[in-house]
Amino acid sequence: MILCAHNNLLFCCSIEEQVEAVNCFFCMFTFMIRWFLLMLLLSVQHLCQAQQEESIQKLFQESAVLQQHLHGFSLYDIQEQRFVHSVNQNVHFTPASNTKIFTLLQSLQHVGDSIPGLAYVVRGDSLIFWGTGDPTFLHRKLDTRKVYNFLQKTPYKLFYAPAQVVEPAYRDGWAAEDYQHDFQPDISSFPIYGNTVQFKNVRGQLRATPRYFEANISVKPGIGGFDIIRHPHENYFDATSYRVRSGFVAHKPFIYSSHLFVTLLQDTLQRPITVLAGYSMPSDVQYVYSMSTRKLLREMMLYSDNFLAEQLCYTASFLMFNQFNAARMREYMATTYYSLFTDKIALYDASGLSFYNKVTPRSMVELLLMIQRNVGSEEDLLWLFPAGRSSGTLRNLYSLANGKPFVWAKTGTVNSVYAQSGFLLGASGKRYVFSFMNNNYFDNLKEVKQEMVRIMTYIYQNY
Repeated sequence: MILCAHNNLLFCCSIEEQVEAVNCFFCMFTFMIRWFLLMLLLSVQHLCQAQQEESIQKLFQESAVLQQHLHGFSLYDIQEQRFVHSVNQNVHFTPASNTKIFTLLQSLQHVGDSIPGLAYVVRGDSLIFWGTGDPTFLHRKLDTRKVYNFLQKTPYKLFYAPAQVVEPAYRDGWAAEDYQHDFQPDISSFPIYGNTVQFKNVRGQLRATPRYFEANISVKPGIGGFDIIRHPHENYFDATSYRVRSGFVAHKPFIYSSHLFVTLLQDTLQRPITVLAGYSMPSDVQYVYSMSTRKLLREMMLYSDNFLAEQLCYTASFLMFNQFNAARMREYMATTYYSLFTDKIALYDASGLSFYNKVTPRSMVELLLMIQRNVGSEEDLLWLFPAGRSSGTLRNLYSLANGKPFVWAKTGTVNSVYAQSGFLLGASGKRYVFSFMNNNYFDNLKEVKQEMVRIMTYIYQNY
């Protein structure tokens, strides 16, 4: 009588049957050994993961820098589809320019492949045109001249129909005292020159672009060298000295209006433009496209451009609802996309200038996963983000691994806020999504950045 894996009892009456029984017993023995080895491997794997997570936990707990302020962290394994480590990942933080990642998703979903630079119709001998929120028109760095050339060369008479804008030029939570800084221009339906004036030393003389504003400069000597200061509620500028310092370049926002827009446009086109107030846009409009949406998004992400972010929100709103209503666009995104997050969030602008914005590290990771699924390839995805020691706002942070970056992340910086959210390629080849947020630190931004780099580099080396 021989025990067999296939039968409880087997009376072997022949050599062949005995051999078969022995083979079955060997199969069972081999299966048990393999099962044991698998369980052992899983146990070792689990132990290694526990040790890894414990070592990261220790990094956070023993960090003298991080213990001085509120911080949060979330790390997600893309391959295993699970969160592998977290610190305060469900706590709400002010995200600063990490808010632009939400604008990135919104634009990828609702702006299209190219930026509409102009909407127009032809009626008889007249060309009537509307703004689309496109921030690139006559922009010093981004203008492709496509819209400008179209308006300049058209044989039709030009009529501008200003859009009704239901919101103020500033968003809730913006600092009023930043009105004259180039990172906070007015938001409008048809921007021109980036809604800023460039002041520059040209052969010892102060010159303005557009030239229109040169008549609005007064000299009021001040203390501390040469500077340009805009009046709070009007487009007049004070120079603090008669002598312009060598190499001086400054950009100051101007107060936008439809009348000013037409004045500036006529000056550059050298053509008359008539304003058609209250003329509704018909359904048969055509578009002139200015540039690739992805190129504009890369510019916004790499250099954290607030103006581009806010105007892209207006363009999305224009295309979705035929109106410039950023609040309605944010509400739509919150209902359609952000409601899927584990944690509730609150957004009041598209750029991150508002201190009212509140998100969690976990919601940032979930947002990045949405974007990853939206973008076709990893190369295309990472191209949109600053790369450690290579590009954008991370060009001076991190080191390279074998000549290549291992972190791609959007940064966020305002007073007492610093954050990074993006993607990490571990030395093992595994891919991760992360969000690392810091709020309420006091006067030690450099130390906060260095500590984040230290921790993220450790994760790269050990994961």
